[in-house]
Amino acid sequence: MKISEIFMSIQGEGFTTGVPALFIRMQGCNLACGGVNGELMKAGKATWWCDSETVWKNGKEYTNEQVEEKIIELGELPYVLDGRTHIIWTGGEPTIPRNANAIISFLDYMREKYPYSNIYSEIETNGSLVVKPELYETYIQQINCSAKLANSGMAKSMRVNVDAINQINSHPNHWYKFVVNLEQDIDAIIEEYIKGCGIHEDRIILMPGCDNVNDLSKTTEFAWRMAQKKHWRVCTRMHILCYNKLTGV
Repeated sequence: MKISEIFMSIQGEGFTTGVPALFIRMQGCNLACGGVNGELMKAGKATWWCDSETVWKNGKEYTNEQVEEKIIELGELPYVLDGRTHIIWTGGEPTIPRNANAIISFLDYMREKYPYSNIYSEIETNGSLVVKPELYETYIQQINCSAKLANSGMAKSMRVNVDAINQINSHPNHWYKFVVNLEQDIDAIIEEYIKGCGIHEDRIILMPGCDNVNDLSKTTEFAWRMAQKKHWRVCTRMHILCYNKLTGV
């Protein structure tokens, strides 16, 4: 398992905002939102940049036992086992095949060692990759899909995969978290994902496209107004509110 960082925190965005969370950030991604080092954003071809790029590009190999040891070291094992602390599989992109296989391997290891556990796994994916059906069907309790729009700077052919979205739609606990800055982003959600991929509007969460505390209020207000208009959900980004650009907290 190639991991960039493991840390205990609170889920700062999405449907389970506020839940104690153990983040396992996996190395690597199939997209480069905002461009490498934010070059697309700086060139005006994207309105935001992946705020964890500098972290998920790096990492080191962990065995299942070493991940378990890290959870013990953080004092989270009993809370993870009873589901009070959610495991958040994030990235980068945790559905890249090597990462998906590593998630399955680790959760199999934990189930065998702790057969009466009630581990709750959330996965944070961009929704562009088809996965082994058993990953979603057997191992993941919640899918947080941050489906990408043109504002990411990524070509539609790279970021919109109808087959991958259909897999997510079939999961009983899935949510779509869209980063928005402009009204044209709302139009893109409707055309590309509601009409184009058949996602359900009651599963949409708007999130401000912002990576710093100075702009968070303004961008949250925009997302709030658009959610009111469309009768969708909205969230802010609590970790930015608390820690600005600091990672691993």
